[in-house]
Amino acid sequence: YWSGSQSSMAKLLLGVFVVYMLHTAWLLYGFLNTKPCDGSTGEYCITSYLTARPRLQLSVFTCLMPDNSQLHLAVKIDPFDPHSTFERQVNISLPEQTRANGTLYAVVYVHKAGVSPLDDGREVHYAAQLTTYITPTHTHTEGQRDMQKRPSPRSENPVSHWRPHLSITMMSEDFTFNKAGLPSDVRRYMRVSQDGRQMIYLPLLLVNELSFRVRDLLEISSSTVQLPLTVSYEGISLRGFRFWVHLQDVVYSLRQFGFTEENIDEIKETLVGSNLYLLVLTALITALQLICEFLALKNDFSSWRKKKSMAGMSRKSVLWRSLSTLLIFLHLLEETSLLVLLPVGLGACVEVFSTIDLNRQKTVEYDTQASRYLSYLVYPLCISGAIFSLAYLRQKSYYSWLVNSLVTGELTSIICLSETSSSV
Repeated sequence: YWSGSQSSMAKLLLGVFVVYMLHTAWLLYGFLNTKPCDGSTGEYCITSYLTARPRLQLSVFTCLMPDNSQLHLAVKIDPFDPHSTFERQVNISLPEQTRANGTLYAVVYVHKAGVSPLDDGREVHYAAQLTTYITPTHTHTEGQRDMQKRPSPRSENPVSHWRPHLSITMMSEDFTFNKAGLPSDVRRYMRVSQDGRQMIYLPLLLVNELSFRVRDLLEISSSTVQLPLTVSYEGISLRGFRFWVHLQDVVYSLRQFGFTEENIDEIKETLVGSNLYLLVLTALITALQLICEFLALKNDFSSWRKKKSMAGMSRKSVLWRSLSTLLIFLHLLEETSLLVLLPVGLGACVEVFSTIDLNRQKTVEYDTQASRYLSYLVYPLCISGAIFSLAYLRQKSYYSWLVNSLVTGELTSIICLSETSSSV
């Protein structure tokens, strides 16, 4: 009964996971293929403000609070072409409040050329922080070691740092939306205006937070009067706009789950440096990998639970394999993500618990002989590898060196061990 219950539970979990992945695939299909509105069929359409080709201006202001008060012009692009790409480098004067460990914001406006954005009823704007609070670091060099960043001894409290990049994106595609099927991610950024009997939506503006990196931050001190700011712009399609919106939502969720900024930076570089279709393919492959890992663990549990005798299995081979799996898990513990670490950890648990019942053996003689032949090859390789890696001990912790050395030895011998144990 217990075995049948476990099998039913495993099938149920597998079914739920498959349904979830099919639902995700359907959402991805809808994300990649947004259907435009067809007014001839009676659909209620919302057209783009950019269709009329208005003369626009892009203005970037700085302010202490993003409330349209005390704005200081930093960048002005007139005329502004939504389909263009540009980059400007300017120096921003810091207010006294910002230099006193305060904040500073950038407000990006897209509005009619020659008209103040505050007087334009069809302007769109987006506010983003130019400063962020982190614990200060300083760089020092010890001997021939590489430069390392460590917390500054003068303060452990977060202080204001400058973000030297402001990346602006806007949907430049003249896409016509169906009001009834408006995507929720687009609706958050959309402002609709009435033009007679026709509904138009104003430009979809976004500041790309994924371009921000912790390593690029500059500490703001009381003596800092000006700091450089690189303002860049790129016009993107609807698909690209939705892609950036979802990625920024992912980064926000990671922060809520307690990920550090350094870990988030690594994820940003992976996401930003990859093609959209490549990311979708990676997600599908990852889903298939998770299914395969789940089925493999399920089979391992079932195999060891149903095994009544260990006769015919090499005791030393099982112990060696358990040790190898455990060492690989310790090696991955400090260098990889939970997506890889969790299956390896569960596999290590299965291997370790499988060594409990190893008393009933009928192959001790062959096991001993095979292990002796294997040691002639493995031991010299392990010792030479440990001596070779000892040269790098000064550049890493003793624990990391020990684990890496053991893993190297285990990986060297695992192929020979598998061949020997199969012959036993």
